[in-house]
Parts: sequence; C-alpha cells; structure tokens
Amino acid sequence: MGVGRGDEDGAAGVMATDFFWSYTDEPHASRRKEILARYPQIRELFGPDPWAFLKISAVVLLQLWTATFLYNSSWVKILAVAYFFGSFLNHNLFLAIHELSHNLAFSSPSYNRWLGIFANLPIGVPMSITFQKYHLEHHRYQGVDGIDMDIPTHVEALAVTNAITKSIWVLFQLFFYALRPLFVKPKPPGLWEFANLIIQLSLDASMVHFWGWKSLAYLILATFVGGGMHPMAGHFISEHYVFNPDQETYSYYGPLNLMTWSVGYHNEHHDFPRIPGSKLYKVKAIAPEYYNNLKSYKSWSQVIYMYIMDWAIGPFSRMKRKPSSKSNEVIKKEE
Repeated sequence: MGVGRGDEDGAAGVMATDFFWSYTDEPHASRRKEILARYPQIRELFGPDPWAFLKISAVVLLQLWTATFLYNSSWVKILAVAYFFGSFLNHNLFLAIHELSHNLAFSSPSYNRWLGIFANLPIGVPMSITFQKYHLEHHRYQGVDGIDMDIPTHVEALAVTNAITKSIWVLFQLFFYALRPLFVKPKPPGLWEFANLIIQLSLDASMVHFWGWKSLAYLILATFVGGGMHPMAGHFISEHYVFNPDQETYSYYGPLNLMTWSVGYHNEHHDFPRIPGSKLYKVKAIAPEYYNNLKSYKSWSQVIYMYIMDWAIGPFSRMKRKPSSKSNEVIKKEE
C-alpha cells in the first residue's frame, strides 16, 4: 500500500497535523474478487437475514416498554437504566439500521427502509434514511476526500489534540458522526426522509403525551450514552482508525458481536457488504488466510482507551484518498 502523510509530526513526538494519504485503491474490492475466485461458495451467503424483522421488533418493543415503565422514575434511575441497559438496546438498533442500509432484511429496498424507520423509533431522533445515503458512499468511496463522511473534518482533527479533548470528542462522537455530513456534504431530503421525520416526531409526541417527558428523555439518553464513552461505541474507532499505517480497516472478534449484528467483522463486511452480519463469521472460516494475518481487536473498551491515551492517535489517524475522475463526477453532481 502506498501511504504518505502530509507532515512528519507523528514521528517527531507530537500529534500529527494531517491524515494518512493512500495512493492505491481501497483494499476491499480487489480482495473480494480474489476470494470469490478461490471460494465461489461464499456467494451462497449473500442475501437477507430471515430473522432480522423478528430481532428488530423484539428490541424496539422492549425498549419502548422500558421507556413507559420509567415514566415516573427518578432521574438517577433513568440515567442508570439508560447507561447499563437502554444504551445496549439503542446501539443494537443503530447497527440494525446499518444492516438495513445494505438491504439485508428483505429483498425489497422499500421494505428495508420501512423497517429502518421502525427500528429508528426508540432512538428518538430520525436518522435511518439519511444514514443509508451516506453510508453506502462510505463503502463505494472509502477514504475519498470530500465523499466519505465517516472521516473527521480537518477542523475536528485540529481541535482534538490531547487526552482531554479526545475524551470529550469520544463522549460526543455520535453527534459528530451524525451532524458532520449535514454541514460538510448536505443532501436534499426526499419523501423517505420526510416519512422518517414525521413518524419519528409522532412517536416522540405520543410518548410525551401519554407517559411524559421522562420516558422520551430515557430514549434520548440511551442513544447519547450508548454512542459515547461506552463499550459498544468502540466500534466507531476500531473500524477504520489507523493504528498501523499498513492497514485501514480492522475487525473485532469479541463477545459484543452478539449484540451488534457482528459489525465487528468489519474487514469481512467491507469485503462482502451483501452478506448479513449473522453469516460474516463464515467468511473468515472459509477464507482464513485472508484475515488471520490482519491486525484485529478483542476489546472495544481497550480501543477507546488506546485512542485517548496514545498521543500519536487522533482524528487525523484515518486513511484518505484523492478523488478519482469517477468520484469527482459524484461531487460535481451534488454541487
């Protein structure tokens, strides 16, 4: 992999002031082609997860019931339940929406969108439809400057320079993740976004009307704390933050995959985005020689700790690419 950095600060003893720049294509398309040529049976794993609807419905109903159960609880109890219970459910739903953005519950894209809007309900803020638009570009144009909104902005990176600011950034990373595209690369909303907005606001208003503000606050808190300094939120950092300049995507093979739609199998996911999370472990089992030699993690909490405490790691620790002629066309169409 041809990799360079716009400065030498990383080697000089202070945090870097530019991203890693790659002068080769992202690795997943070529690896996918090579693996399929050697193991064509992997194609049998493509397609929707038949249990997705039931799994999502169970979590949505459980979380909404929990919110109504807490309608008259103390704020201390609401915060405790939000962090130690609700955060896991809402983060599970966020990753269910990730799964649905790849149409991995139904064959029909519209059915996946409707289920995504349903999965969005306990999260409290409409994001399902908008997330899909930007996330698919993250796959098609991984690391491409101006298109891949998964990468922090230059302003973010310059502001986050030490353990304290990195801790604050991690605490609020869900806000940066959600709002960054709207400021840097806004897309005009369509009918699906309006449906997502109206249905979500209707649920929020109903929650307040019938059970009070505390029930809605529980849902919002569960979303916020679950996306910040939380074990499950470690995947935001572990997936593509470069701890080793020779690798830009990292997998996690720990127990939290059971609650996160196996998003930890991230190299496998980027290699085969048409395979549902429930089957990604089979990719590694079929083609172990392609994954066993890649660096991976067993603890997302450890990833958060390393990110905060290692002076050489920060928002600049991401791989970027200059736009190609094809990706430049995407940028021009949206301007």
